[in-house]
Amino acid sequence: MNRVLPIVFVAIALAAVLGLQYLQSRPTAYEAPDFSLPDLNGKTHTLSEYKGKVIFLNLWTTWCPPCRMEMPAMERLYRRLRDRDFVMLAVSADEAGKEAVAPFVEELGLTFPILLDPEGRLSPRYGVTGYPETFVINREGKVVEHMIGPADWQSEEMVGFFESLLDEPPAA
Repeated sequence: MNRVLPIVFVAIALAAVLGLQYLQSRPTAYEAPDFSLPDLNGKTHTLSEYKGKVIFLNLWTTWCPPCRMEMPAMERLYRRLRDRDFVMLAVSADEAGKEAVAPFVEELGLTFPILLDPEGRLSPRYGVTGYPETFVINREGKVVEHMIGPADWQSEEMVGFFESLLDEPPAA
């Protein structure tokens, strides 16, 4: 037991140093790649049309359990912030497109825009490695946060993060 304790402390210290290095090496805000994709009703949404707003861009699929898990919290965040300059776009990469996505959206009662990308063209443009991945884009059209995996989007910490972005004035 006495030999294990120093190893644990070294492991914790190493993890802390690596974590700090990761946080310091994260890229600063970068321009969000523009795109045009249809929603479930066939209306085309272009990212650039939302410049000046805070954009929550989520890439997901219906067959992904973590995606399903985070959708209700996304819906609550959307309902809380939709009356402000906040846009939520959830891009499905399901190959079956609307056929797979529409029943999923109806089952969960989602009201935010769901876009379709059955060819999966957007994921590589954003460097997506798995689903779900979320990109937060500020009013200037820059990605300011990239989250891999599901999150508790309704937590006070997350809501506060989005409210701080919304409190920033639009660029002149």
